[in-house]
Amino acid sequence: MFHRKKQPPIKSLVAQGCEIQGNFTFAEGLRLDGSLQGNVMGQADQPSILVISESAVVAGSVLADHVIINGKVDGPVHARHMLELQPKARITGDVTYKLLEMHQGALVSGKLCPIVEASPVAQTEEKPTLKLAANNQ
Repeated sequence: MFHRKKQPPIKSLVAQGCEIQGNFTFAEGLRLDGSLQGNVMGQADQPSILVISESAVVAGSVLADHVIINGKVDGPVHARHMLELQPKARITGDVTYKLLEMHQGALVSGKLCPIVEASPVAQTEEKPTLKLAANNQ
């Protein structure tokens, strides 16, 4: 019916009560329930999903294909494809996304910056010349 890409499995978990200091790179899927002081990034060479739960806190930048946030992020968020902001999401920083789903109650203190891909057809079309009807020419 709908041809949606299958989401990668969530294979990694940072449990509530755990704290990571430093940058964190993951493959496929990561669920973050604890806190992370540093940048969290999904690998670029394969699909990635990042879930930042209600109890999670990130102080640093976030980068993945599909990002779901219901916790707190203090830093920029970049979703290469889809960004879901759930009701308890609190983001302080600019947000970049291709598709956005934002639930009532989510807060973003920063810019919302959609990724807009230029259509090759639009770039090659010539604009028609306009003639004024009053000139009768």
